[in-house]
Amino acid sequence: MAEWTNNPVQTVNPGEAIIFAENPVPCNRGLVWEREGTGLFELKGYTPNVRRCCCQPEPSAIYQVDFGANIAIPTGETVGPISVAITLGGATIPASTMIVTPAAVEQYFNVSRAINALVRKGCCETLTIRNTSAIPILVQNANVIFARPDLAVTR
Repeated sequence: MAEWTNNPVQTVNPGEAIIFAENPVPCNRGLVWEREGTGLFELKGYTPNVRRCCCQPEPSAIYQVDFGANIAIPTGETVGPISVAITLGGATIPASTMIVTPAAVEQYFNVSRAINALVRKGCCETLTIRNTSAIPILVQNANVIFARPDLAVTR
């Protein structure tokens, strides 16, 4: 498991990624890497060596990605729906879109979503959480957790 956070308020322009400044729980296996200051994560498609027969597909790494934050409309913008979504390999995962409609500017709503992200064995995928609104948004207390239950250590 690995976790990244960013507690201060940040303004995220349309199409841009939410930035995560802190890494309180690092990925000790080197499977999740963040390009500092960008909000761009790289997930590695590591899967343990598993015996399979020739008719089975290659196994994929399955990451559980859990995101949460508070979002609002900045002062000076028009009140209306705002949204963020998780992207994998540059493509927005439609089911990950989180939409809220504040009644006023600077009125924060909590949004969260968890998805399973598949990464083919031996490959890498990029992941971001982006502002999919038409206007800039405020983001505070952003948190993302990556987990690989298939690699959990049992005692």
